[in-house]
Amino acid sequence: QVQLVESGGGLVEAGGSLRLSCAASGLTFSMYSMGWFRQSPGKEREFVSAISFRGGSTYYADSVKGRFTISRDNAKKTVYLQMNSLKPEDTAVYSCAADWGVLPTTPANSAAYNFWGQGTQVTVSS
Repeated sequence: QVQLVESGGGLVEAGGSLRLSCAASGLTFSMYSMGWFRQSPGKEREFVSAISFRGGSTYYADSVKGRFTISRDNAKKTVYLQMNSLKPEDTAVYSCAADWGVLPTTPANSAAYNFWGQGTQVTVSS
C-alpha cells in the first residue's frame, strides 16, 4: 500500500520559513518523480514544484521561484520543500504527489501523478 505522509506545516509570520517533508512508503521511491501542489479554500489545486527521480531536474511555479526549493533524499524516501520569504498568499494545504518515471510527465498537471498524500496546512499571517 502506497503512502505519502506530509509534515512540517504550521503557522508562520510573513517573511518566515517552513520546511515541508513528504515521507513515502510502499513504492520504489527512486523510480518516481515527485511534486508539490497546494490548494486554498475556493481555489483550484495549484502546482508548486516538482523534482526528477534523482533530483537533477527541478521545476517551479513562477509564484514561488526564488523563494522555494525542492529536494529529495532517496535513501530516506523523502522529498522536501524549503519555503522561505513566505507570504500570506502562500497559505494553503500543501500536498505531495508521486509520478512514475525519471522525469515528471508534465510537472504542473496534477492528473499525471499516480499517488497523493493527505496534505499539511501552511498558514502565513500578515
